[in-house]
Amino acid sequence: MDLLNWLFDLINNLTWGFALVPILVVFGLFFTAASHFVQLRFFKRMFAVLRRDDSGDPSKISAREALFVSVGGRVGGGNIAGVAVAITIGGPGAVFWMWMIALVGMCTALIEATLAQLYKRTTAEGDYRGGPAQTIIHGLGQNYRWLAVIYAVCLIASFSIGFNAFQGNTVAGAALDSMSIPRVYTGVLLSIVTGFIIFGGIHRIAKAADVIIPIMAIGYLAMALIIIVLNITSLPGVIVDIVANAFGFREAVAGGMGAAIAQGLRRGLFSNEAGLGSAPNVAATAYVKHPVSQGITQSFSVFIDTIIICSCTAFVILLGDVYQPGAEGIDGVALTQQSLVSHLGSWAQYFLTFAILLFAFSSIMYNYYLGENALSFMTGNPAAVLVLRVAIIGIVFLGAVAPGAMAVFAFSDPMMGILAVVNLLALMMLFPVAMRVVDDYRAQLAQGINRPIFDPAQFADLDTDPTAWPDAPQAGGHATAKTSATKG
Repeated sequence: MDLLNWLFDLINNLTWGFALVPILVVFGLFFTAASHFVQLRFFKRMFAVLRRDDSGDPSKISAREALFVSVGGRVGGGNIAGVAVAITIGGPGAVFWMWMIALVGMCTALIEATLAQLYKRTTAEGDYRGGPAQTIIHGLGQNYRWLAVIYAVCLIASFSIGFNAFQGNTVAGAALDSMSIPRVYTGVLLSIVTGFIIFGGIHRIAKAADVIIPIMAIGYLAMALIIIVLNITSLPGVIVDIVANAFGFREAVAGGMGAAIAQGLRRGLFSNEAGLGSAPNVAATAYVKHPVSQGITQSFSVFIDTIIICSCTAFVILLGDVYQPGAEGIDGVALTQQSLVSHLGSWAQYFLTFAILLFAFSSIMYNYYLGENALSFMTGNPAAVLVLRVAIIGIVFLGAVAPGAMAVFAFSDPMMGILAVVNLLALMMLFPVAMRVVDDYRAQLAQGINRPIFDPAQFADLDTDPTAWPDAPQAGGHATAKTSATKG
């Protein structure tokens, strides 16, 4: 164990502790500049996914369902406890830098989801599968299979095992603290519900997310809006404090501007996951007419996660009187919980417990599917998927009832660091291909085509799956797109 702990600490220091956060930021800035701020140019189109179903086929995963599954995965403890920690350590200015990294991350999310869609495959059941592992194989070639395997193994270890244990622990802890419900009862209930959902596969996960995520998001937003309205006269001052602290004009904590930047970037990246390669596994399941359509949708999920939901938590904390800059002894979920109580009364702590339950449960579903997708890449044996499902139920229960066992899952962050490095390497090498696809989308919009259609025949040099694009023209195609496809 000492050797393993040393190894995991080394990996963690070489990734998250040394260079990964700056690399994610630099890559995001590069993608944004090289794509001419594509996330802002397509911003208006993001909202269409909330009201439109491209498939019209209930047997397919719609773009909206894929959005809600990915939002359910991105939104979690980082939006409640993580924001509170960022403010405690980095001051109000950390919120500003969370906003900035989200705007940059929206572009990274668009690129990685577009590539996942481009290289997705049709399964024997008629579903779609894809993600960074498949993108590496079909985009970079079989010589890079070793890189794809490393990614898949790290994805299972970090998200499906480690983070699911953490989510079970979070739910059980919240239920115990606010309602005195024993951990074992929460663990049993959570395991039963988890089993029912994950044994239904991605379709049941998508249907559940289509119900849970709107309830979760709308309820939390409504509560935050009530608090903002009740404190509307204080809101301008809070925004001024956020900006002033972000640039060191008002130092709220030790470290000043440096602490604000470090905490804002780190917590923002942990929250929205842009560049980590996790959400593209879900993005690839959606039926869309063009890869960029799902890229835009996943860019929107980063906006929802950080710009909307994280901001709600920040305003709840900063508009209250519980948070005192530089004070110690209260942070994390306790700071958010006590801030809510100070605004709305003691009932708010029960609401937050319910919100944490939904946040965590949506993350469990998401984390499970990431593992299933990685496992399907490594082996097509149905027995392996069955073993994974049973293991996930056990892991959720273990995390809930045995908080002392959480140290066993300390490998999660180092494993996530490795998969982020692998994903970023693949994104950089395949960025020219992604821009070809984006150029094709833009060219069709310029022709007046409101809902562009991807034609794999125009990208014959790429290893795509034509059966994954049933809307493609049977012959011919659009000349402008063909011209665009030759760029790069």
